[in-house]
Amino acid sequence: MPGPRSKAKKAKKTQKLEPKQELDRFEHLVDDIDGAEGWNAIVSILCDYFQLPDLTTRSGLKKLFTNFDVFYRRLDNAYEANIENDKMTGGIIGIFTKMCADSILRTKLFEKGLLMKIMPLINKPLCRHLALRALTTVTHHGGAEVRREIAVQATPTLLGVLQDYPDDLKAAELAIRTLAHSIGSLINVADKPDIKDIKRLNVPTMIRLVTGFVRRPGVTVVLVHHAIELLTHPTLHFWKDCKAYLPMVSLLVASLRSTDLLVRSMALGGLLRLEAGAAEVDQRFNDPQKFIASIRRKFPQHLSDIMMNYGPDRCDISLTLYSYVDNQDAFMQYAQDQDLYALAKKLAGFITKNEFSITDGGFQTQNPHTGRMEEMDLGLPFKRWADALPHCAKIIREKGCVGEEDLADMLDMKHFVIKSRIPEAVALARKAIERNPRFPYFYYIITLGTEIEEGLRFAKKGMKCKNITPFVRFAMMQRAVEIAGDLGVCRLLEAQPGDQKWEEGIAFIVSSLDDAKTYISEAPPDARHMKNVLYWYIVLTLVVKGPSMSPGLTELQKQQDAIHKLQTADEFGIFSGTIPPNTQLRLTQQTVVKLYSSATEEWGPVIAHFDSLAAYDSDHQGQSVISAEKAEDDLAAWLDEMRLDDGAQDESCIARCSHPRIRANSVELYRCSYCGNPSAVLRKCSGCAKARYCDSSCQKSHWSDHKAVCKS
Repeated sequence: MPGPRSKAKKAKKTQKLEPKQELDRFEHLVDDIDGAEGWNAIVSILCDYFQLPDLTTRSGLKKLFTNFDVFYRRLDNAYEANIENDKMTGGIIGIFTKMCADSILRTKLFEKGLLMKIMPLINKPLCRHLALRALTTVTHHGGAEVRREIAVQATPTLLGVLQDYPDDLKAAELAIRTLAHSIGSLINVADKPDIKDIKRLNVPTMIRLVTGFVRRPGVTVVLVHHAIELLTHPTLHFWKDCKAYLPMVSLLVASLRSTDLLVRSMALGGLLRLEAGAAEVDQRFNDPQKFIASIRRKFPQHLSDIMMNYGPDRCDISLTLYSYVDNQDAFMQYAQDQDLYALAKKLAGFITKNEFSITDGGFQTQNPHTGRMEEMDLGLPFKRWADALPHCAKIIREKGCVGEEDLADMLDMKHFVIKSRIPEAVALARKAIERNPRFPYFYYIITLGTEIEEGLRFAKKGMKCKNITPFVRFAMMQRAVEIAGDLGVCRLLEAQPGDQKWEEGIAFIVSSLDDAKTYISEAPPDARHMKNVLYWYIVLTLVVKGPSMSPGLTELQKQQDAIHKLQTADEFGIFSGTIPPNTQLRLTQQTVVKLYSSATEEWGPVIAHFDSLAAYDSDHQGQSVISAEKAEDDLAAWLDEMRLDDGAQDESCIARCSHPRIRANSVELYRCSYCGNPSAVLRKCSGCAKARYCDSSCQKSHWSDHKAVCKS
């Protein structure tokens, strides 16, 4: 009958062989492998014996996936039966590693304990490089969960390799590459990692070992690049350990002189994260009493001379003082005549002149018993002056005068900003722009929102508006510098050289630097955000110019250049009663400027040497493959090879060192021809296909200038 026969057959199929029978079963295979020279030959014998499809093609991996359980059982049985045979186990691990090029197969293999099969081989001299190569390949192909598991389980062993075999530079390279690929998946995550997992990383030992290998003669470009990448990972959560080891910090600073833009970007990202833990929040508001008290003192002569040269009535301190006086006079006048509409028109005129145009004060009187100033209720619709804004907006709307609806919206937006209700201000600004896209202040409000790419786009558009006041123009320019700078660094750290994100990141950085140059040359020298813009200008100049900067940063040290202007901006802030807060960017800039000269002396020759090697590889091999190893017994070529079904090389699977640089052409391709906004989703002009625009409004605004050169 079908049932019993079926069961009997199944029982026979799953019958397990005795250990001796298993050995006898693979006797001829073992003989062939023992006689083979090199891992490539061993893997080839195994693939033929187990009739595996071509693992260097996508179609081959798909066939393997279809019959995964069958093929895995064959290989695993051979592995278990020959556990003491290093050539057999190493060759099978090589095959399993190659299978990990497919994400689904990789997950299946790790669920079956692949990592626990790889780890013991690291301690066997014959298999050490192969096992380390397996970990490198698996982490390179991706998978956050797999990388996290390797970071937790393998890091102590990998650090042991660096400590126990200091002369084995190939093992060091593979171990550092694996750590660089995997550590980030454990520590650079939103959820706080488990404390036990963190301790296994042994960060103080790691950074010392890795930094030490960068100095070693004979190490490869690959090791150095991955070492710098690895050293940037713990700078956020382990900033105290990293700062305590100055050679590592100096290496990151010196890496800003590399000819490789990718290295410079990684270094800046690491230095920025290094300062996040101790950073203070930037100060948003001034204390009017401190400000006025400081103004009553005489300006230092050199600051007074700077203000006179710029124009004292155009300086930020003067405009702020005038706004305090005008604001107080306006409310005192209102207390007498209670003409709310007149007050509304005055306040609307103040808003676009200065950031602190509306003070959150109130009517006060002195208590005769205590001598203290107390709030006074005059029977008006508001007690605090900032609370007058919505009442002023309402009266303007009730009057219904043509064109004044913009003023009413602006008053409401300013009230939202004062009360830290930014999302409501931004929502109102979006609606207001639909009605009147030529009112600059609406664009400025959108730059304050959480949608930073939208903020950058509107900052760029807003600066092109006519009838814009200096305050609104420079406020949007400052936002454009900060947003584009932040986006640019993030894009370059996320992207691969040459892809769209990479080119877009370069466009962001160049845009930020261009706006920073304009700001520091045209904005008031005492502008409240001058120091923030200078921070970006200094660090981005180093990223863009790289090795062309002098070791002493003389380009930034001149009388009228960035570092001198930053010192002046700090003095203006302190004089006005605002000590510059130690923000993340300020601390980063200070670290770079302080260590740049000594770091260049310590690490400059090392960086220059590896730059020259990388440039040689790029010139003589097109785009040199980071992981390329021609030694057949290292399995590198086979593990890295992946061909499409037509035989062409699949470039997506190969890590490459492209030695990228900033190119003007790629920058222009990702910037709006009208407003200069950096973006990857610009629209081409249908006439010439060269000009690019954010949207139809930018194209229309640019047409009067563009039509002369546009060729349909």
